[in-house]
Amino acid sequence: MSRTPRPRRLTARWRLTLSYALFALAAGTLSLAVVYAGMKYVPNYPLTSANPRYRSDAPSRQEILDSLLTAGGYALALLTAVGLAGGWLIAGRVLRPLQDITRAAHRAADGALGHRVALTGPRDEFTDLSDAFDEMLERLQHSFEAQQRFAANASHELRTPLTITRTMLQVAAADPAGQDWATLVTRLQDTNQRGIEISEALLQLADLGHTPPETGPTDLATTTAQALAAVHDEARTHGITLTTDLRPAPTTGNPVLLRQAAVNLLHNALRHNLPAGGHATVTTGTDPATGAARLTVTNTGAPLTPEAVATFTEPFLRGRGRTAQRDPARRGHGLGLAIVAAVAEAHHGDLHLTPDPSGGLRATLTLPGPPAH
Repeated sequence: MSRTPRPRRLTARWRLTLSYALFALAAGTLSLAVVYAGMKYVPNYPLTSANPRYRSDAPSRQEILDSLLTAGGYALALLTAVGLAGGWLIAGRVLRPLQDITRAAHRAADGALGHRVALTGPRDEFTDLSDAFDEMLERLQHSFEAQQRFAANASHELRTPLTITRTMLQVAAADPAGQDWATLVTRLQDTNQRGIEISEALLQLADLGHTPPETGPTDLATTTAQALAAVHDEARTHGITLTTDLRPAPTTGNPVLLRQAAVNLLHNALRHNLPAGGHATVTTGTDPATGAARLTVTNTGAPLTPEAVATFTEPFLRGRGRTAQRDPARRGHGLGLAIVAAVAEAHHGDLHLTPDPSGGLRATLTLPGPPAH
């Protein structure tokens, strides 16, 4: 991006130096003026010495004033020189932290986001600026790394069904007579459907990040009940018991997106509920203190670490790493919780994931309550 060239002007160090020198010169001039005004009250007649031995006359008032002006001129010149030299050194020392931050900004602009300013010393305006700049760099680094992982994982996920399709077609073209065409068509349809689902999920993530959803009064309990109906058969197939406690949770949001978020949370609870035969608990309600609407989904499963749970909302990162489940019914794309987090952010809410000490995951979707009338 081209920038309009800025007009040249004195550097901040020179401006501070001149300010210090001018201040010293003004203070010296004021002091000289006060002394000069005071000398006006000296008697205007020749003075003689009190000792009779000394007959030489003392200088008159005018001679004293002339000598004062001459000496004051030399003193002001010396004071100006000292002010310039001292101001240059002091300004350089004061602006040195700002120069460190500027160098760090240039390194960040060149792509070196791992560098930190890390100013030491007591807290002041420069250390506050340094800490804020380091925090910004850390967030940018995490965001950039997450974007790189997303691009790499997205290309891998989109390439996988295309590669599988190409392989099946090449095998069929090499031996047309030896193919079970019904099985081949079914496998091609399944692979194509997987590619479509991944593309649709990516488009949904992109839309949530740029287009604000249309919202209106809704209830998380209603959308969650619809989501439970959609995953009921899957829960029964895997032998997972669903326990529900759906209490009213009014909020303002998009019912379609909130229902999709609830479905994704339930799919996550069912597909990572290993071994089979576990249970999941689904509750909705409001926070008595804030009035916020909450949807909580808790499932049994393998023990999880807080470090692993912190990555679950990154696209294409699954609970068992980047390797998908072998069971197609349990296999996901690694985008479910990422979409839920995006839906929560689009509704000015929050998705909080915590590992259960006994195993499994607890996911809490919190949305603002309805506006007060």
